[in-house]
Amino acid sequence: MSGFTLIELLVVIAIIAIVAAMLLPALSKAKARAQNLLCMNNLKQLQLCWHMYAHDNDDVITPNNFVYYVSVGSTNGPSLGEDKMTWCRGLAPLDSDPITEATSLLYIYNRNAAIYHCPTDQSTVEGEPGILRKRSYNMSNSANCASDNHFRKYNEIKVPTELFVFIDTDEDDIWDSTFGVLPADHPYWPNYWIDIPADRHMRGGNLTFADGHVEHWKWRATKDNLRLGQRAANDDDLQDLRRLQQRIKGAGGN
Repeated sequence: MSGFTLIELLVVIAIIAIVAAMLLPALSKAKARAQNLLCMNNLKQLQLCWHMYAHDNDDVITPNNFVYYVSVGSTNGPSLGEDKMTWCRGLAPLDSDPITEATSLLYIYNRNAAIYHCPTDQSTVEGEPGILRKRSYNMSNSANCASDNHFRKYNEIKVPTELFVFIDTDEDDIWDSTFGVLPADHPYWPNYWIDIPADRHMRGGNLTFADGHVEHWKWRATKDNLRLGQRAANDDDLQDLRRLQQRIKGAGGN
């Protein structure tokens, strides 16, 4: 029984390499889709906790009062504003301690701390390269945030399908647990990002809405080069900002 000749062996290796090259993009896309679904499921679980909290607290939305203020159009770093018990208290880049009921008002409704973290977010705690961050998501400043004058109770939201609650946040710019967006009719800074949404899911991100559903949004422009308090980078980026602005006060906003 004769074995392979060198030429035959090289041909087989070449065929295997071609097949692998054809399969790898498909496998990569399948992995990306699976991670996106996991992220959406995590956000869905947080949204369920949010509803349960309101149900148990006379319709009051989970407080959202751990806030670092950003100086719009400035290079100054964030400064501490509100520091009270909230849906998740902590600075994402710095916290190595686990999320518990001592730091999150939602934790008693789901004790799986993994739901606070996007599976695609591989960012680590500052100074601890072996420790993944605990949180990838923020809550809209329109949802019971003391620094905003909008929705404190669920029944104040006239169109729950139009108000986003949780959002997948950019790992390079996430800080506190509140996602700030100024309205499009703001007199001074209508074209500026206060916080930056993530685009790690095939240049898209995930959001929950007050009625309980979750959406995947494909962004028109990449968010990789944006920074806190920065003006929209271009026309496509501005359209992304406008789209989000329409969902902070919502069609039923004040």
